[in-house]
Amino acid sequence: MKLHERLRELRSERGLRLKDIAETAEISVPYLSDLERGRTNPSLDTLQTLAGAYHISVHDLLEGVEFYGQNSEGSMPKGLSDLVADPVLGAQITPDWVRTLSRIELRGKRPRDKGDWYEIYLHLKRILD
Repeated sequence: MKLHERLRELRSERGLRLKDIAETAEISVPYLSDLERGRTNPSLDTLQTLAGAYHISVHDLLEGVEFYGQNSEGSMPKGLSDLVADPVLGAQITPDWVRTLSRIELRGKRPRDKGDWYEIYLHLKRILD
């Protein structure tokens, strides 16, 4: 998951508006919107401010965020890591498929469990094969 996706996910999970977080963090709504869209990158100070607005540590804010293009199990969306770890179903999921699946959002939301991810994988595989 990219940083901008993580920022949007945190806000959405809490049912907050851009304005709510912007006011709490004392940053502008357009700047926060740009952060959530990946149009700009925050400074360390801004990361600390946003973490404080969410009442979490910077470490927790960055949980699951991939760095330098590396996908780790912790950076995969929820449920996808379970699918990849599954000894039977995950055996056929290549790193290329993991990267492809990690980018999927449906109406701004990601599938949440192993079964949903596997179903999407099968549909895409059928289409692409």
